[in-house]
Amino acid sequence: MKSHHYVGRFAPSPTGPLHIGSLLTAVASYVDAKSHNGKWLLRMEDIDPPREMSGAADSILQTLEHYGLRWDGDVLFQSRQHSRYEAAVQQLLASGKAFYCTCSRSQILAASGSSSYPGTCRQRHQPPDQPFAIRLQVQDREIHFEDGLQRYQRCNLQQQGGDFVIKRKEGLYAYHLAVVLDDALQGVTHVVRGSDLLDATFCHWYLQDVLELPHPQYAHLPVIVNAEGQKLSKQTFAEPVPLADPGPYLLYCLQALGQSPPDSLRGASAAAILEWSCEHWQMQRVPHQRCIPQQTA
Repeated sequence: MKSHHYVGRFAPSPTGPLHIGSLLTAVASYVDAKSHNGKWLLRMEDIDPPREMSGAADSILQTLEHYGLRWDGDVLFQSRQHSRYEAAVQQLLASGKAFYCTCSRSQILAASGSSSYPGTCRQRHQPPDQPFAIRLQVQDREIHFEDGLQRYQRCNLQQQGGDFVIKRKEGLYAYHLAVVLDDALQGVTHVVRGSDLLDATFCHWYLQDVLELPHPQYAHLPVIVNAEGQKLSKQTFAEPVPLADPGPYLLYCLQALGQSPPDSLRGASAAAILEWSCEHWQMQRVPHQRCIPQQTA
């Protein structure tokens, strides 16, 4: 029986216009939510101003609407949530679960021989007189969860990455912290996103445990890569999806997601394609591999 308590979300970063890889995630998360009679929320993850592009947030919203992907409720902008993030940082510092860290990347590499944090500043619980990040201390234990597509996942964060940053040296809040707090605030029950974020989920799961927040159910989709095997992004010069006929691009996304839209949908409206998608969606048919090559939509 389909749940009426499903809350999904799509959470783009406004670093550039929406490209086909992001559209694929938007389509999958939207259709999965609506096929379960659920809500589909939209969050703009605009907490990294140096990487953001002027006008990108409005462009993304316009593109989603053009493709028939209409969200429920108001858009949550992370740039307006700083007081909540700071309160959580201070809570973690006060409880001794977070600490101040002055280490540079080169110092971490020299100490550990890798990018994995060796715990150098774990006893630093007072703010130092030099630039610092704030890290969450992780325990030596295994985190495990069942992913809706990638199956059983496990990781020991202390051995694979170490204590992770929740507030950066330049004063910006880390993605790990913001996404966990916002998923909890918005009551998100299901997260459908790209497999490039699968490893980050261990940090999110751990932070949810520390903050006593619920764990959403996760499903990590294959990401679309270019001819060089690089994930599509602003850095790899991904082309924006056009504000033209949305049909061919929606059908491409469905086919890449392992669905089988009928030929009768060629030339159909975005609304008709999405209606069919919600009625016939089968998550189990989505490819389990973490990358798929880009094709012409």
